Amino acid sequence: MESPDHLVGDDDDKHRHRSDMTDEAKYINDTIASHGVVVWSKSYCPYCNTTKKLFDSLKVTYHVVELDQVDNGEKLQAALKTKTNQGSVPNVFVNGTHVGGNYDTHAKHKNGTLKTLLDSISETGDETKEEKKVTTTATTDVGGDYDYDLFVIGGGSGGLAAAKEATKYGKKVAVADFVKPSPSYPHTTWGLGGTCVNVGCIPKKLMHTAALLGEGIEDSSHYGWKATKGNHSWKDLVTGVQEHVSNLNKAYETELPSKNIDYFNMFAEFKNKDNNHEISLTDFNGNQLTKTAGRFIIAVGGRPRIPDVPGATECCITSDDIFALKENPGKKVLVIGASYIALECAGFLTAFGHQVTVMVRSIFLRGFDQEIAEKIGQYMAKAGTTFIKRKVPTQMERVDGRIEVSWKDHPSGEDAKIESDQFDTVLCAIGRNPCTPKLGLECVGVKTNKNGKIPVAQEQSNIPHIYAIGDVADNAGVGSMELTPVAIQVGKLLVRRLFNNAKDQMDWGSIATTVFTPLEYGCIGLSEEDAKTKLGDENVEVFHQVFQPLEMTLPKRMNNAQEDHCFTKLIVNLSQGNKVIGFHYLGPNAGEITQGFSIAMKLGATKKDFDMCVGIHPTCAEVVTTLDVSKSSGKSAQKGGC
Repeated sequence: MESPDHLVGDDDDKHRHRSDMTDEAKYINDTIASHGVVVWSKSYCPYCNTTKKLFDSLKVTYHVVELDQVDNGEKLQAALKTKTNQGSVPNVFVNGTHVGGNYDTHAKHKNGTLKTLLDSISETGDETKEEKKVTTTATTDVGGDYDYDLFVIGGGSGGLAAAKEATKYGKKVAVADFVKPSPSYPHTTWGLGGTCVNVGCIPKKLMHTAALLGEGIEDSSHYGWKATKGNHSWKDLVTGVQEHVSNLNKAYETELPSKNIDYFNMFAEFKNKDNNHEISLTDFNGNQLTKTAGRFIIAVGGRPRIPDVPGATECCITSDDIFALKENPGKKVLVIGASYIALECAGFLTAFGHQVTVMVRSIFLRGFDQEIAEKIGQYMAKAGTTFIKRKVPTQMERVDGRIEVSWKDHPSGEDAKIESDQFDTVLCAIGRNPCTPKLGLECVGVKTNKNGKIPVAQEQSNIPHIYAIGDVADNAGVGSMELTPVAIQVGKLLVRRLFNNAKDQMDWGSIATTVFTPLEYGCIGLSEEDAKTKLGDENVEVFHQVFQPLEMTLPKRMNNAQEDHCFTKLIVNLSQGNKVIGFHYLGPNAGEITQGFSIAMKLGATKKDFDMCVGIHPTCAEVVTTLDVSKSSGKSAQKGGC
């Protein structure tokens, strides 16, 4: 005999006193009684999605409760376990009868039991047979009387995008943003807009452009112009860059109230362990207030890491400082690190006439294609940047207005030889730390990994109503992609799911990016190393080409074709019909060129699709449409002719 707990509206339930039931149990019973088919689900669960696809294929309307997107999801799941003795999802009910999980549902479909249950809905005259499919997601009221529907912690690109998106659905939204000065002189701080606007993409691209203009002045004489390069004014450049950044700050501050978003220039922190819907806010003067919200999005980004060596904090500046540095960095500059930030800064500083040395601990551009990374290093060295490889700093101190830096080999023993030199400026770019340690996350139970990032599944932390996006989020199976457009897209999609019943998730494949080194590098998808590790050498082919842009022929730049020419390659998966899984381009205008090809890869383009595309001549981008030399052939990748 079937257990009474498998039925809704059975005699036990009819005689049970409603006062003896929890709110969750009552909600479960009422939901099941009100709908012909109910799927208790979690939006990221593949088994749940398979079950829903089954009902879709049967053209059966059903009601979904996404337990990961409602505030009391954990309690509902516990109540479901008490009711059905099933703790997992999906948990399916048809016409009041407990069907079970994904396996049970498909098994009952195969043996005809599911059809009988579905037919019983119309036999009982239940009107839900004709209802539209409804998904209960985070649009469901989280319960409680809160000051805000959504509170965003962090005023960067991702957080602001999420906040503005939420107002489209009539939600009451607030943003808190607070920038602590950088730890060393000049103790830089900035306005609303986050890393990208203030100390990242925007000022970096402007300074990179300044470097390219200087290069262009030199080239112009080969095109008949009688221009002289002259001296570069650091002060004028920084003034122009900071004026543009300031205008962006003001635009953001004006835009928020126009969209009915409350802005708090205050430090946000969870302090109330008994109420994880409450946030404490503190301004520069120590004044405090508290606010509550139904949901929170943490989008606080990260700050540059300083080497753990004596004197580093007192002597180093970082990318937080270089773009607003009022004083000229001086003749000799040391850049510590080989990240894209390190190489980008070293590139434009060299172009401005500084003697730049880059201290590299291990490899260039970790995480990027290493063949391309080495070519970037070769090109920068020819342009005048000095590299000292496999070295790490051991000490820094100020001596007569300069900075004396000591270093040793990496790796090395205790008796390692110590070398040193003096520099006018030391810029550190060895990575970034997420700004999570002082948010009080542990007070409300939000888990972080060893690096301080917040593990998330579809942007949701282990606390159902607290989400994380951008540089602080560690996405399951993806990791972290610290890119501004990614944070913006993720924030918008999350809010649409929270407040507009949307389904779209972030597509983490085929995301394009560009490194703005002197010779720009655009890439999409897998590096050659990662492709071979993931698929095996036998399933990977690489088509490559060395080339010289037409505009560089008159200045006779890149005449030594084997060492410092531009370069591109496509990486294909042989087991998937030569599907392109990696795009890499090293040359002028990499960002503009790479963006278009990202759409092709997103749509699953193959090598044949690239071959059949007619290129625009003469351009650098056309090279990608004419690649015919594979690495496996052993033939030269040097382009010949027109």
